[in-house]
Amino acid sequence: MTREIFGEYHHQYFRDVIPDIGHTPSQERALNQNQRFSNNLFDNFLNRGQQQVSLPKRAASASCPERNGRYPVPNQCDAYIECIDGVAEEKLCPEGLFYNPEARFNYPCGYPIDVDCTGRPNLQPANPSEDCPHQYGYFKIGDHQRCGQFMNCVDGRGYVFDCPEGLAFSPETYRCDWPDQVPDCDAEAFLGFRCPETVKNSFFLDVENRLYRSNTDCHHYYICVNGRPRLQNCGIGNAFNELIDACDAAENVTGW
Repeated sequence: MTREIFGEYHHQYFRDVIPDIGHTPSQERALNQNQRFSNNLFDNFLNRGQQQVSLPKRAASASCPERNGRYPVPNQCDAYIECIDGVAEEKLCPEGLFYNPEARFNYPCGYPIDVDCTGRPNLQPANPSEDCPHQYGYFKIGDHQRCGQFMNCVDGRGYVFDCPEGLAFSPETYRCDWPDQVPDCDAEAFLGFRCPETVKNSFFLDVENRLYRSNTDCHHYYICVNGRPRLQNCGIGNAFNELIDACDAAENVTGW
């Protein structure tokens, strides 16, 4: 249960913040840049010997079901009992993290989105800092019109990250997602585009997904999914061509 194991958990979790939804090249570059920065700041934090991630010890209140293992504390989601050679010791996760009996890594504490606290409703008191509502976690920044940033809190220090272009951070899933999939994000205000109403025709079925060029950048276009916009980028050297309703070499696109 070392700080290196917690670092491995954090690095894997940050990779999972961005779902695999078919990133454009610019989205991939933003993701890679954010991931490198997150990993570097967390590695630097872990390497500061005087501030290693540690679990405060508490007096044991239960015996060990087995000689070695970790077990949840009844009624408390961020505490657990660690048994070593039959000796029980009750421990607390760092504030903002919960004990996860199903942890994928050897480190036993995880982010709330990964932990089922059913039957363990109690938590240690929140320990907010100037930057963060909790010592550890991922938190939304901005309002319903500015949905594209989130804060990663590590030991009470907040670090701001941008979701890849066109994506919004969901506090419900701890993921960057299409803005129309984030309940508290106004996709139209966030992207600056509203899908035109489709004209119903009794002879043709309605088309759910429609493409529209951006009026501000020839490299961008919008796909309207069930009437809600999603921003796309054709990438370097390409532009959206309305004649073929697809990305094309920039020299083939006129009207700009």
